[in-house]
Amino acid sequence: MEGISEQIKGFIFNLDGVVVDTARYHYIAWRRLANQLGFDFSAVQHEELRGLSRMASLEKILEWGDIYMTEAEKLHWSDVKNNWYVALISNLKPGDLLPGVLHFMRQAREAGMKIALASASKSARQVLRSTRMETFFDAIIDGNSTRKAIPDPECYMLAAQAIGMHPSECVIFEDAALGVQAGLAGGFHVIGIGNPEYLPLAHFVIPGFEDQTYSGLLARFSESMVSHS
Repeated sequence: MEGISEQIKGFIFNLDGVVVDTARYHYIAWRRLANQLGFDFSAVQHEELRGLSRMASLEKILEWGDIYMTEAEKLHWSDVKNNWYVALISNLKPGDLLPGVLHFMRQAREAGMKIALASASKSARQVLRSTRMETFFDAIIDGNSTRKAIPDPECYMLAAQAIGMHPSECVIFEDAALGVQAGLAGGFHVIGIGNPEYLPLAHFVIPGFEDQTYSGLLARFSESMVSHS
């Protein structure tokens, strides 16, 4: 049987929490919005927003504050929050990339791997430009390209199509449980980034890309898939 590592021809990366840690800026902006509406929420609660679209995040926050808004009001406040967020990330630099991710991507590209980005964020391209990562991706699918939110696999399906791959030929790197569900629903291999306790459905979980090598990670992933088959 052909090994998993030989089948894989494409990598699809989520952005927030995988390539760069922008979660803290989302938290600052969302918390500012909540405070203006008269309530607050914790960093632990904010973790529940990981992987959600902007509007889905707003609706969750409004539930926490027991606040009703019309659709027009939601659109207004989501834009306000995004403007705050965009201002916060405007000073991002290449040094803000998560440890090891750039080295890992370079190794993957040198090995001939196609690389795509799939993110629910409509500000993904700005983050990539600020960190000088835009040219590392063969395709970029962001919140402006999709119509369905995760756990629907649309963003990952579009990313795979953009690099000419079948889902079974791709590995997704994802830090959110909903993102893992989306990848599995689309028929992808999924490597979780973070704490295994929060990503129980991922095929394999690593804490991050620091000290990871392209060949070493694929070999470990392949071994893991065989042991669970």
